[in-house]
This record gives sequence, C-alpha cells and structure tokens, in this order.
Amino acid sequence: MVSIKDVNFKGKKVLIRVDFNVPLNHNRQIMDDTRIRESLPTIMKVLNDGGTVILMSHLGRPNGYEPDYSLTPIVPLLSKLLGRNVIFTRDLFGPKTYEVCGKMKPGEVALLENLRFYPEEEAGDEKFAQDLAKLADIYINDAFATSHRKHTSVATIVKYFGDNAYFGLLLENEIQNLDKVLYEAEPPFTAIIGGAKVSTKIGVIKNLLNKVDNMIIGGGMAFTFIKALGGKVGDSIIEDDKIDLARSIIQEVMLKGVNLYLPTDAVIANGFSNEADTQTVSADSIPDGWMGLDIGPKTRRRFAEIITHSQTILWNGPMGVFEMENFRQGTKSIAIAVASATISGSFSLVGGGDSVAAINQYNLADQMSYVSTGGGAMLEYLEGKELPGIAAIRKKNTETAKTTKSNKKKA
Repeated sequence: MVSIKDVNFKGKKVLIRVDFNVPLNHNRQIMDDTRIRESLPTIMKVLNDGGTVILMSHLGRPNGYEPDYSLTPIVPLLSKLLGRNVIFTRDLFGPKTYEVCGKMKPGEVALLENLRFYPEEEAGDEKFAQDLAKLADIYINDAFATSHRKHTSVATIVKYFGDNAYFGLLLENEIQNLDKVLYEAEPPFTAIIGGAKVSTKIGVIKNLLNKVDNMIIGGGMAFTFIKALGGKVGDSIIEDDKIDLARSIIQEVMLKGVNLYLPTDAVIANGFSNEADTQTVSADSIPDGWMGLDIGPKTRRRFAEIITHSQTILWNGPMGVFEMENFRQGTKSIAIAVASATISGSFSLVGGGDSVAAINQYNLADQMSYVSTGGGAMLEYLEGKELPGIAAIRKKNTETAKTTKSNKKKA
C-alpha cells in the first residue's frame, strides 16, 4: 500500500475526506477539537508539497439542509490551526462550488458544506460521487470514524480516481495500530470490554476470543453474564434475550483457555442518580430495588493487577456510569492501570467515545500508546469486518498493482 508520505502533491488538487463531526454546544461553539487537530498532518503534507486542498466532511445527522448543522463554526478554528484563511463554500454544492474550487491556487484550502445536507451522500450515489470527483486530481480518505459506511464520500467516490486514491496519515495510523492489536499482539494480551449492552459488543468479544489471553468484562453488560451464571443482579441493566448468548460465550472462553474476569463486587445504588443511596456488595448478590452502577474496590484491584501484567492491552467501554461522580472510580482505576502498564512498556490501544472521554477527563490520553478516533468503525474493524471506505482503496490499489505487474511481464 502506497503511503502519502511517498507521494508528491506539487501542483495537484487534492480532495480529502476528513471527519469534522465535532461536538458543538448550544452556542455552536466547538467543545472538543481533537478530530480537527488529528487531520492536520495529512492536510499539511499536501500543502507543504505545493498542493491545493479541498476538504469535505459531515456534521451530525441533518434531515436535508438545516443551518444548525452547517460546518461554519469549523472555519475560524481550522484557519487558525493551519495559519491561513480557509475558503468556505457556503453555497450548497453546485456551479458555485466548481467556480470557487477551480480558481484555487497551490497552498490554498477550501472546506465544502456538510455532505449530509445531500441525501445522495448516505445513499452512496454514483452521480454525486462523479460530481465530487471532478473537483480534484487526487482523493485521500482520512476519516476512519466514517469508513464503515457505504457513503459516497468514503466508498463510491474512490472508483473515479483510478490509482490516485490514498489513505491519509490518520487512517493509515488507525489501520497499523488496530492491526498490531489484532495480528501482532505480544502476550499476555488483555481486552477490557465495558459499556451498557452485550449486544453492541458480541462481534468484538467473539473475534477477540481467538486472540486474547485475558478478557475483562465490566460496565452494565457484565450483569447479563453474572445473571447467566445464576447470580442475583437486582434492578441492574441486563439483556434477558442475551442470557443464552452470554452462557455460550462463557463456554467458548473455557474451551479456548481464555481467562474471563467478571466483577466480584459492585457499587450499587437504589436509583439511577448521583444523589441515590449507595453501598458495595458482592456482584452476584444485588438486592431487589438496587442496581450496579460501578465495579467495586476488590474488582478494581484485581482488574488493575491483570492489566499491569499485560504486554498488549485493548480497552473499549467504561466500567460504570463514570459521568456521575459517585460511580467513576472503576473507570478511573482502569484508565490509571492502562496508563501505568503503558509507561512500563506495554502497548495499549483505547477506543470508543466513552473510553476516550474518560482518559481525556483524567488527562491520561498522552500516556496511552494509541487512542483511536473511531467508535463504530473501530468496533467493526475489531470484529474482523471489511470496512467499505478501506476496502475501496485497497481494491483500487490491488487492481493497479496487478495491471502494473501484467504490463511489466508483457514488456
């Protein structure tokens, strides 16, 4: 696979699919600019080569054109970060866009309006893909978080750039680090899977069972497993229709010789509130009227011990309702343990919105080996699924390599 590090973009117009789907407050101010900052290396590579950059992204889930979902708030921050004015094509995609982009000179940057204002984007529309492709000579996908979608700007468009389609530096980084966990993990390999529901993590758990030495399960989803083993979980969140599945996963874990760790104690409350009464009890003996909202102190110590003795660590999902102060100790202890192991030389990969929010909350992001930008995309990649946005470029590159090889043979 050709890296953009080895490509010279001098005199070329480059269409880059970025992910500027950032959180905005009620005043439409950016709350977290991480995704914008992470796009900068790819943008600067093209600009430093003497190329022209045309950026495209989505924001939120608008239903047609909705001004509240305009990418307008991105422009001043992006201009500041790049140290140059960013041209914003405020008009909806059409003749004006071609006119503006057609006049652009090397070193200039333009940002197109929210792609999801057009129903054709999510439909993977061929005509829309062709129209977008006419704007540039080269295409780069640097939006890992949307690469699991069959959308026009991440999948359909690739075929209209021949062999001039590449992964951006962010996307390349994501693939390399996820592959390191999936295919090059140094044992002991520990996966920490949390969150509320088993149903959203089934594929990941099943795929990882063939690769990990230790599987730690926490968060609300742990109670479905505890109930499957005959435990009393009170009013804790569970998925009754996944009890049998949880049992089958436990049997599979035993057959594969993987160590499965579930919470042994839990911090419980008599209501889903930070003001509710709390107590710590055995995780399989929660009384009726009470719910488990965090892992307990014994579990925190046990999980931390396993993590500390691991060489490869994957963490996706919190251990409790960390948004509430009384139920964040479990997630915090995991974050500290993963950071500590990383400092000692282990490789750690953290992904998923809540896990990333947690490590940012505790200022530990720079202590992790890699923090993934993809939520759903990361989960699908860890499940072993082929992501449309990645597959499209890999397919194009493979076809080009075969053609080149065939032509050499004929020569």
